[in-house]
Amino acid sequence: MDYLQRAHEVLEIETAGIQKVKADLGEGFIQAIDAILATISNGYGKVVVVGVGKNWHIGNKMAATFTSTGTPAVAMHPIEAMHGDFGILSEHDIVLAMSYSGASDELIAVLQPVKRKGVKIIALTGEMDSPLAKHADIIVSVKVEKEACPFNMAPTTSTTATLALGDAMAMVLLEARGFKIEDYAARHPGGAIGRTLLLRVADVMRTGNRCATVQSGQLVREALIAMTGAKAGCVAVTDDQQKLLGIITDGDLRRHLIETPNLTEHTVDEIMTRSPKTLTQDMLAVEILNIYEQSNIDDLVVVDDQQRVIGAVDIQDMPKLKIL
Repeated sequence: MDYLQRAHEVLEIETAGIQKVKADLGEGFIQAIDAILATISNGYGKVVVVGVGKNWHIGNKMAATFTSTGTPAVAMHPIEAMHGDFGILSEHDIVLAMSYSGASDELIAVLQPVKRKGVKIIALTGEMDSPLAKHADIIVSVKVEKEACPFNMAPTTSTTATLALGDAMAMVLLEARGFKIEDYAARHPGGAIGRTLLLRVADVMRTGNRCATVQSGQLVREALIAMTGAKAGCVAVTDDQQKLLGIITDGDLRRHLIETPNLTEHTVDEIMTRSPKTLTQDMLAVEILNIYEQSNIDDLVVVDDQQRVIGAVDIQDMPKLKIL
């Protein structure tokens, strides 16, 4: 058996399944998004995701993605719901029920009390004439050509396509609600995500004697002394009002050492980069990372609204803050 060839075949089958679901998206998807938006717009409605077997695990991931991106959601197991967990569901909610065959006895059983409660049901199913589809108010197809399983039995392609559709729903809802990065940060207060999104430049910047500065007209030798004293990778060049005029990095110094004789006796104005990219202290740490990646620079100066230097951020500090 060629392991890689078989793996490629499985991935191709699952990719084709997602493409099929994409091609079949239509009015049902739009209705589902509108119904969810209407449900959560009152501030206390939520999406209750229901599924059994592999779809129970898919449903948990979908509910988690919804919640973390601004759409309140929980997963409710049909069997547990029939033994007390039905209390999870309120009349203000909407049910997202998943079953590829649409004929799961456990799932169909819980839909009866859902209907009696007057709660709308969105069905994600591969069978448009199934019992689940008949109970549903809105139907979204997750029909695929075949499972990746050689017996066409184990849920593989169908669950992958359902999960991808759930992600599509979550991202459409996110943008439809105007969900911002600050909202995302508020839902991830711990770990690397929280640190990256909640920390601001003011929290990470170097200040005082850790921020190297020299005034216009001073010699490069003095800039080197300032950088060494601050253990910094750059020095900000300012006027006598501390307004930023330019920046010199250690990379600039290395390049000029080769090109400029007696470099240390030249003025900083001769080699500085004028009008460098800057930060403000209220910017998010994640914005620092974006600038680093897009501009391929390692050092940034922080200025106030008068363009006065108040600090600096060095990329070498990022790992210590655990936001890289």
